[in-house]
Amino acid sequence: MNISFIPAQIAYLVPVLTFLILAKLLSNRNILRRRRRRPMLDGSGYGVLITGCDSGFGHQLALRLDRRGFVVFAGCLFPDGTGATNLAQSSSSNLKILKLDVTSDEQVQHAKMMVQEQLPEKGLWAVVNNAGVTDWAEIEWSTTEDFQSMLDINLMGCIRTTIAFLPLVRAAKGRMVFMSSILAFFYCLNMSAYSVSKRGLEAFADCLRVEMASFGVKVRKSLEAHFNHFLPITESGSELFFQVSIVQPGNFGPATSIVKPKTAQDIWNKLNEQQKKTFNLQYVEQVVGYVAAMHRSGFKDANVVVDAMLHAVTSEQPKPRYLLVSFIDMFFFKMFPFLPTGLSDAVFSLSSMYTQRETTLYAE
Repeated sequence: MNISFIPAQIAYLVPVLTFLILAKLLSNRNILRRRRRRPMLDGSGYGVLITGCDSGFGHQLALRLDRRGFVVFAGCLFPDGTGATNLAQSSSSNLKILKLDVTSDEQVQHAKMMVQEQLPEKGLWAVVNNAGVTDWAEIEWSTTEDFQSMLDINLMGCIRTTIAFLPLVRAAKGRMVFMSSILAFFYCLNMSAYSVSKRGLEAFADCLRVEMASFGVKVRKSLEAHFNHFLPITESGSELFFQVSIVQPGNFGPATSIVKPKTAQDIWNKLNEQQKKTFNLQYVEQVVGYVAAMHRSGFKDANVVVDAMLHAVTSEQPKPRYLLVSFIDMFFFKMFPFLPTGLSDAVFSLSSMYTQRETTLYAE
C-alpha cells in the first residue's frame, strides 16, 4: 500500500466506520437489554464441561453454574491441587472434578467416558473451552518449542476437546464456548505466540459455527424422535439449536494472575551472543518494565468475563462474540480490524515502547 494514500483513506473511512460502529454499539446495548429481560436457561438436568477450572475464569464459572443447578464437569490439570480442592469444598455434589490435561488425547477421551457415565437426563448442554496459558517474548527470543507449547494448549487443546465432545453437545442442541482474547486480532509487541494461538482458535470456532448452522434443520428431523425431551423451549415455543460463542477479554491480567513474572536477567541469560548484540540488556529491562506496567493497568475484577461466559451458556440468544473492554476502548477495538494495514501498523508508533525500541536496539 502506498503510504501517500493513507490520509485520503482516513478521511473516507473514519466517518463511515464511526457511524457503523456507534450503530452497532447502540444495537448491542438494546439487544442486551432485551436479553436480560428473558429468562435464562434453568440448569436442572443439564451437564456442562469446563476446562481449566484450577483457577481464574473457569474456576469462578464452575461455581456460578453449580449454583444454577447444572451438573458441572470441572476439568482440572491438578485434581488434587489447592484450586480443585477449594472448588469441591465450595460447591454442591452436582460438581464433578475431572483430571483433564487438554494436551493429552488419552485424558480427553477418559474425561469423555467419565462424562458419559454421569451424564444427566437432558444431556451435555455446553463445553466451555477455557483452559489456556499466556506468555510474552519477542519472536527472536523464542524457539519453535515455545510456539509449539502455546499452540498445544491454547489451540490444539480446544480442538481436541471440541472434536471429542461435539456429538454429545450437538445431540442436546447446546453450546460451544471458546475463550479467546483481543490479541486474536490486535497484534502487538511480544505477544506473537499467544496471538497466533488465539487467532487460530477463532478461525476454528468460526468454521465450527458455520458447519453447525446447517444442522439446525437436519438435526431436528433426524434426532427429535430420540432427543425431543432434551430440547429446551423458548418463550415463543421455538427450539434452540447449536450455538458457538467466542469470548474476547481485554487486559484482565491482574484478575487472573495468568501472566507469569519475568526478570530481565531471566531473559538475558537465554539469549545467545548475537542476540545480546541486537537486544542489549538496557532494552530487555525496558521491555520487562513496560510489560509489568501494562499488566498492572488491567482489570482487577473477573466478573465481567465470567458474566459473559455465563450468558453464552445460559442465554436464549447468546452472542457469537463477546468483546470485553472498557466502553471507551470498545470504539477503537471495533474499528481496528477495518483499518488499512499501513494505518493499523502506524498505531503502534504511538507507543512509548516503540520509541525506546528504535533508540535502544543495537546500542552498546
